Amino acid sequence: MGERNLALPGYPRYQPKELVPYFGYDNLMRWMVEVELAAMKTLAEAGAFDKGLLDLITPEMHEKLVGIPTTYVDKIEREKTKHDIRALVLAMKEILPAPLHPWVHVPLTSYDVVDTARSLMFREAHREVIRPRLKDVIRIFAKLVENNAHQVQIGRTHGQHALPITVGFWLATVLQRFVFNAKSMDEWAEELRGKISGAVGAHNAQVALGFARHGRFEDIVLEKLQMIPAAISTQILPPEPMANYLFSTLLCSGAFAQFGRDARHLMRSEINEVAEAFEAGQVGSSTMAHKRNPINFENMEGMFTKNRNEFGKVMDTLISEHQRDLTGSSVYRDFPIMVINLYQQISTLLRKNAAGVTFLERLTVDGTACGRNMAMAGDKILAEPLYIAMQMAGYPGDAHKLINERAMTVCKEKDVSLLRALDIIGESDVAVFEAFDSIPPETMELFRDPSRYIGDAAKKTEVIVCVALDYINSIHWKG
Repeated sequence: MGERNLALPGYPRYQPKELVPYFGYDNLMRWMVEVELAAMKTLAEAGAFDKGLLDLITPEMHEKLVGIPTTYVDKIEREKTKHDIRALVLAMKEILPAPLHPWVHVPLTSYDVVDTARSLMFREAHREVIRPRLKDVIRIFAKLVENNAHQVQIGRTHGQHALPITVGFWLATVLQRFVFNAKSMDEWAEELRGKISGAVGAHNAQVALGFARHGRFEDIVLEKLQMIPAAISTQILPPEPMANYLFSTLLCSGAFAQFGRDARHLMRSEINEVAEAFEAGQVGSSTMAHKRNPINFENMEGMFTKNRNEFGKVMDTLISEHQRDLTGSSVYRDFPIMVINLYQQISTLLRKNAAGVTFLERLTVDGTACGRNMAMAGDKILAEPLYIAMQMAGYPGDAHKLINERAMTVCKEKDVSLLRALDIIGESDVAVFEAFDSIPPETMELFRDPSRYIGDAAKKTEVIVCVALDYINSIHWKG
């Protein structure tokens, strides 16, 4: 049948080979054929035809059937049927022995096959590719978090220096999102449903012609595929399970983008707290030879932008006209793009160099730069505890206003520390002097070392590392 077209949906630049068995174009029929064969076997078991005829399907014949290329089915559709599933039926009959021909695609409607195959395809891609690789990212990331649990770093809000945290705490906020979304993807992958309910979803042929006599035909077919039937369906599956799986994919993609955005900002020349690993011969700019652009982190954020827009297509398929229409048929075909984009983000972090070390493991944090950046504002970053301490020490006015309007002005005008500014104000303001003088010595020690004002950052970091490791070590899988 010629050379196979294994292109994945989406832009040709992003073609992870690990997803080709699931979403590669000429592999798409595999999942539909498995549904057709499960229905045929169930028919035989129900007495519709001689069960012994199933022995005619040898292992070699089975491989030929599931290997039917989509491009070959397309050719039959163009030249003969003008219908994709009837074209698949003809392609299967070319391989199957004649006695089995009457039982192909009975009592199925097209989307019994298409929708069930789609759920099966996404579920298996998640189990076999996405889940294990997410697990790898979480494992390596947890180690990165743990290694930086105590590396003090200035926190940033609104692009401004805020309060001290640790690098590990920053990374732990991202790691928690990885774990949360990985769990969500796991759960929704297992919630993907199948349907063998006929043209309007009411099992018309199965009930009227007796296929349901020996137990519900739909249940038995789907059991062979290790799938659960939708509680009720029209000609198509209810959209929520797939939409929820893809929304979880989007959220997971967003968490990777958060890491990408944070890391690329921390790579800015004037910040320089994080360094992206560069390979020998790698080029940062086509003209500026000194550049070391954060291309990998930028790509991770860009993939989320793609996924956010792809999810709009998913939302457009949440409605259908009565028992179904064809407006969503072409749209469904793009759904794998979201998984491909997520995998691109995952593989960016797991890409190994010549020595077999992943990009994520080669990411470096510059402790000296972290210290330099935190020292830029001196003790002014402790305005929060200082105003609270003044209030607790009995200052009768608004201590926040005191620090914000008076002390910070003195700092700027006289180029002094915040503590010295309060000293200066206290020389002429008795209330300020008395409250400042009443602050306990152990609290005053904190003000002399801003790096100690990190709250429970290190402790929370350790908690999230444990959560991540628990997820890695305790999950069990159906199927």
